[in-house]
Amino acid sequence: MDLRELRYGIEIETVKRTREQIAWAIHSVVGGHVRHVGVPASYDPWEVEDLRGRKWKVVNDASLTNVPSHLRAELVSPVLTYDDLEQLQEVARAIRKAGGKINSQCGIHIHIDAEPFDGRKLGNLAKVVYKQEPLILHALGINSDRLRRYTRPVSDELIQNIERHRPKTKAQLNRIWYGYHNNQPQHYDNTRYHGVNLHNVWYRGTVEFRWFEATLHAGKIKAYLQFCLGIAAKALNGRAASSRKRDFDPQSAKYDFRVFLLHLGLIGDEFKTARLHLMKNMPGDAAFKNGRPKPDETETTIQTTEAGSNPGLSVLGGES
Repeated sequence: MDLRELRYGIEIETVKRTREQIAWAIHSVVGGHVRHVGVPASYDPWEVEDLRGRKWKVVNDASLTNVPSHLRAELVSPVLTYDDLEQLQEVARAIRKAGGKINSQCGIHIHIDAEPFDGRKLGNLAKVVYKQEPLILHALGINSDRLRRYTRPVSDELIQNIERHRPKTKAQLNRIWYGYHNNQPQHYDNTRYHGVNLHNVWYRGTVEFRWFEATLHAGKIKAYLQFCLGIAAKALNGRAASSRKRDFDPQSAKYDFRVFLLHLGLIGDEFKTARLHLMKNMPGDAAFKNGRPKPDETETTIQTTEAGSNPGLSVLGGES
């Protein structure tokens, strides 16, 4: 499966503008009509039904505790396809133009449709992430508080249980994820606070990626989506995946992460910007695993004329 065939959704948290103002900013891009749903009151939802009948929601997010309640907003997109990326970027730009901001508490959650997955492919996904997680966490620059509370890494125990039981169905993986068969998962289940949240497979039908600091930079949003779509496609297409965790080596990190991105299918001009944004935090050299070699100083030397004037460069072994 090509990553461009997968469906997705996105949640973007913002501050400084009311939910109504954010809704009208969305409307300026997608058209349709805006209405204040208002219930449940705790979420105070606004809704933009676009020209295609899809509903973009703007709700209160209680986790944004460092701003007044009326200035907390979380955009919840409808189910989108790869062809919607450009419009989604325009929505982000419109929110920014309307004065929407982000702060240290804001985040982005990306949801990938879990329908194409079975237990084995979800196990592949967990193992792909587990193996590359030292690189991923560094590349995304996740702050320590978010990493500790809301985006915990894939656990050693989960991977060991996947390797031991080799789940083939979602029901089998359900028992591994929760430790029992959970046929009535609730929204605020504690297991959801992982960078890769498989609880959502059974609660909402999506794999949720919770790694991302919020941004209204359209290029970064596109990069994050392409990255998650690439991971999902790799898990779906692979017959198996290695769970051997990669060590983080500062000297080779940028090279290693670039190779990982290429293996995800993020190759060519279409994904050039994604590679740029995703690799910019990585130390090392993208083209050389062990660092860019220094010019061989023995190959060049400054030749001074016999009279000690008119210095110039020459190659050893040539005329002297």
